[in-house]
Amino acid sequence: MRKARAILTVAIPVLVGACAPTIPPVAQAPAPSTDVTAVAEERATPAWARPDAKMDAFIDDLMARMTLDEKIGQLTLLTSDWESTGPTMRDTYKQDIKSGRVGAIFNAYTAKYTTELQRVAVEETRLGIPLLFGYDVIHGHRTIFPISLGEAASWDMQAIEKSARVSAQEASAEGIHWTFSPMVDIARDARWGRISEGAGEDVYLGQKIAAARVHGYQGDDLRATDTVLATAKHFAAYGAAQAGRDYHTVDISERTLRDVYLPPFEAAVDAGVASFMTSFNEYDGVPASGNKYLLTDVLRDKWGFDGFVVTDYTSINEMVPHGYAKNLAQAGEQAINAGVDMDMQGAVYMENLAKSVAEGRVDTATIDRAVRRIVEAKYRLGLFEDPYRYADAEREKATLYKPEFLEAARDVARRSMVLLRNEGDVLPLAAGAKKIALIGPLGDSKPDMIGSWAAGGDRQTRPVTILEGLRARAQSGTTVSYAKGASYDFSAAGSTDGFAEALALAGKSDIIIAVMGEKWDMTGEAASRTSLDLPGNQEALLERLVATGKPVVLVLLSGRPNSVEWASKNVPAILHAWYPGTQGGHAVADVLFGDYNPSGKLPVTFPRTVGQVPIHYDMKHTGRPIELGAPGAKYVSRYLNTPNDPLYRFGYGLSYTDFAYSPVTLGSTSMGPRGSITASATVTNTGKRAGEEVVQLYVQDLVGSVTRPVQQLKGFEKILLQPGESRTVTFELHPEDLAFTRADMTHGWEPGEFRLWIAPSSGAQASTPVSFTLTE
Repeated sequence: MRKARAILTVAIPVLVGACAPTIPPVAQAPAPSTDVTAVAEERATPAWARPDAKMDAFIDDLMARMTLDEKIGQLTLLTSDWESTGPTMRDTYKQDIKSGRVGAIFNAYTAKYTTELQRVAVEETRLGIPLLFGYDVIHGHRTIFPISLGEAASWDMQAIEKSARVSAQEASAEGIHWTFSPMVDIARDARWGRISEGAGEDVYLGQKIAAARVHGYQGDDLRATDTVLATAKHFAAYGAAQAGRDYHTVDISERTLRDVYLPPFEAAVDAGVASFMTSFNEYDGVPASGNKYLLTDVLRDKWGFDGFVVTDYTSINEMVPHGYAKNLAQAGEQAINAGVDMDMQGAVYMENLAKSVAEGRVDTATIDRAVRRIVEAKYRLGLFEDPYRYADAEREKATLYKPEFLEAARDVARRSMVLLRNEGDVLPLAAGAKKIALIGPLGDSKPDMIGSWAAGGDRQTRPVTILEGLRARAQSGTTVSYAKGASYDFSAAGSTDGFAEALALAGKSDIIIAVMGEKWDMTGEAASRTSLDLPGNQEALLERLVATGKPVVLVLLSGRPNSVEWASKNVPAILHAWYPGTQGGHAVADVLFGDYNPSGKLPVTFPRTVGQVPIHYDMKHTGRPIELGAPGAKYVSRYLNTPNDPLYRFGYGLSYTDFAYSPVTLGSTSMGPRGSITASATVTNTGKRAGEEVVQLYVQDLVGSVTRPVQQLKGFEKILLQPGESRTVTFELHPEDLAFTRADMTHGWEPGEFRLWIAPSSGAQASTPVSFTLTE
């Protein structure tokens, strides 16, 4: 089934004649070996997709006995009534299962309940085809890990894969076969609430994390009952919603789609992901669930994807209000003909496809292809052999909340935290701090610890709060006292309720730990904001706490970059803990007391103010970059009232120790079309504590046939160094690592001059660059 493919080169008219772009001489005529229109690659077939003659014969026989209505049933995914993850509910799902009108169910779990529903499908329908159970297992199932953006801040692929592995083990023990994760959308606008669910703003880091999560969920054998099918979502460009408003229009160039938004999805395909989910947005005027270019031309024909495609919640129905379909029948025809295999919750296929086939607007072969993909997934999971093999009450009881799972969640949480500021070495907490004041609305809030999309996580009793974590860790003789002090409710702005109690407690304490941020449901789906400030009256209280003269530590809990410029200038220590999960309180205590040296780095840029967004490190120069003008120059690309620079850069994060970087050494100053080049730097721990450092490689292409970003991440390595220890980190670059979508819309590299940095973060000032040349 796997086809040879070329790197994304979909037929697009190339401008010619007077309209053709001018290409600088240095960028002309790349070597033929990089012209993907002439070179096809064979993508490795994932183990689960390898040919299976026995399976083919089984499915041929099954489909020959299926009626059209039964086939359409396999293309229908409905929610149970356990919970709602969208605006539309269909309360007839049990009867629909019995009548063979539904082939998959989501929002249903536990061994008992999935067994009950599976029994109806297997024992009370004509053909006994088992159900496929899906669920939003995003950053944990019962044991909740940090939110996905927080995990990305660890830059630790083993930790991220471990989180997905634990999630799969718990979910599969409760009868779940399939998770709607990972979200691999690139997100560069912090107003968008779902930035919390992805890996941040960078293409390269996003590719690595996509692969780690897919492998964590699916393992090496989909027939293993402790694995689940992964879903790459949302295809495509959902993170580019205009104004950061969820479900809003996306309007980006074809080049931006290819170079920024598609690569993490292709990385998921390379990692063997079993399913894709369409996005809510349109691309180039066509809603994603009806977009043949995305779902067939790119996903199937170019990338050779073998799995099945499911829509997001009612997104076929939504093509009508989009203005792309006149009614639901037409929307269903557009979706199935574009390449959508399964309709989530909208029942559009269920109610309309048979008539569309009868009237010749949908071909039976199109229906059969979609049915085969879904039935294949069930076969490869072993469900025809034993429909109940995942729903095991004994395994469920033995698996959920295993001690090693809780410890893994604690470890990933502390690895995810980013130390943003630590003036005067306020952290780790000094042994002499005997009276600790914990203040803020998130200091003792169990529901807020696990963030949004927390699946089957217990929000009320299981999460360890920061107050609980600090008290459990504090030495004998140290007291930790708590006052809420402020509110994160929007309506609390301007109020001073609670301030007096908090300030009185602060006055009696040696150090103040302010835990502030956003309520757990202020980020995630349908949680966009027009302000990135701390909501409510939190900053007002923070200012009063700093005015006491006591040392203050700000612990931030949120699912997006917040505008905390005042705090960055006035609060001595700031730790971003995201929403750290079930064991979050213990993990925060580990970092604050110094039992773990923070090693996280930002996967997304923090703006000074919402007026800077969208902002990301790999933006482009303009014709009038600010660097060309003297300070305060008017006719350059700048703001009147705010610096261009962000508050905290992508890749930034401090440690309780210090690291020194040597100048970069290149193995050669040039490489040819089939060559490579090495870049090395020696990193030394110059402090007094062992610590981990994320060593980052950045490259700039100085001149291209189209303009190029000021920097791009091309490699990283996380290393552990003891005090005084040095290690040389070496990266190897190949021409294909420097490829992009060129002026003629082919994908490949161009000869020219490049700059290279090995640094602790992005930013041209992070280290001194070296130069090399890529020759024809």
